[in-house]
Amino acid sequence: MYSQIAEAIKLAVQPVAVIFSDEKPEKAVEFKEKTWGCTLWLMSGAAKGNTAVCSRKTFGCFGGGTGVGFGDQYENFPGGTECFCRFLSSGNKGDEMCEAVAEGMKQFAKPEFIEQFLQGERYIKTPEDVHEFIDDLPLIDIPTEYVIYKPLSEVDPEKEKPVSIVFFSDPDQFAAIGVLVNYSSPGNDNVKFPFAGGCQSLGIHSYAEGDKEHPKAVASLMDLSSRLYLRSAFGENVMAMSVPWKLFQVMEENVDGSFLQCHTWQELSKDK
Repeated sequence: MYSQIAEAIKLAVQPVAVIFSDEKPEKAVEFKEKTWGCTLWLMSGAAKGNTAVCSRKTFGCFGGGTGVGFGDQYENFPGGTECFCRFLSSGNKGDEMCEAVAEGMKQFAKPEFIEQFLQGERYIKTPEDVHEFIDDLPLIDIPTEYVIYKPLSEVDPEKEKPVSIVFFSDPDQFAAIGVLVNYSSPGNDNVKFPFAGGCQSLGIHSYAEGDKEHPKAVASLMDLSSRLYLRSAFGENVMAMSVPWKLFQVMEENVDGSFLQCHTWQELSKDK
């Protein structure tokens, strides 16, 4: 599928189509079962032309499993939700049960993870606040076995219906996508920027928007961990935006005649 948006903003990598399916594409990149990995690596690979897939057994990490739509996977985090809430906040050191979990993980987990597990990532102030964060997530258990990440150019819209389209861009292109989102949408608040893991903002937050009459685009990569992971894939200054399929189709139709064909954008993008 051709994208007028990608051409108009001179996107360096392909938009990524997110597709729910019960069939796994041949030769798709996939994590091995019980192997840690970040689903954003799969997305970034798709932006560079490689179809990728994750399943209920190969989603890479518990936050990722939650983020791509396989229910509340924090329940399966080492030590359960309580240890996760401490892990994301002030750490598990001092909790007898969670310290025992950390000791048991030493035989297979990396030392830096054990350190983070005990000392905490400190992204949210208290474990109680993390509970509220989880309660506020638009958790969903999708109706299929797989989530597929595919370069948009390889999508046949007559046979496949993406859930959303993800753009990886530089800051100027990110701004242009945001302006285009608002170009014909009601109001002036049509891009949401939730505090969430990168996989969650590009996943379940975007899925939830897709069900609305007037869906919003979802900005991502506030997550510092995902920014660090993606630096090796895209370098610095990468941003990401997820656009629900219904909104994406409207935006594609709006390129012609919009600001993307006017002086300001042409000047801003002339060196891209």
